Amino acid sequence: MKVEHVAWMVEDPVACADWYVANLDMEVVRTGSPPVNMRFLADGTGRVLLEIYNNPKVDVPDYPNTHPLNIHLAFAVDDVPATHARLVAAGATEVSPPGGSSNGDQMAMLRDPWGFPIQLVDRAEPM
Repeated sequence: MKVEHVAWMVEDPVACADWYVANLDMEVVRTGSPPVNMRFLADGTGRVLLEIYNNPKVDVPDYPNTHPLNIHLAFAVDDVPATHARLVAAGATEVSPPGGSSNGDQMAMLRDPWGFPIQLVDRAEPM
């Protein structure tokens, strides 16, 4: 077996997808029509797929008040401070500033404009 995608509800899937495409190098690979407005997004490898949607049958989770250690989406980047600054300028909010860990990884935690936690990581030893 292999994972096909990870999905989460958002208030505005179209605007959210546009932000991820513009700021996180994602690509929309499949769309759905209203009211769900599903968007499948692929990362730069084309192997990781995210689905964002809004199904009116259930409430959107309270991402802004969910601790990032409960759930977050991590992006491997080459320059954590520069990517952090660029995303904050694009509307993300800082949770924790860029910094290093005891094993040499560089990380930062942010929230996208809808409150979903995003981690930036530059691993000392790639996964």
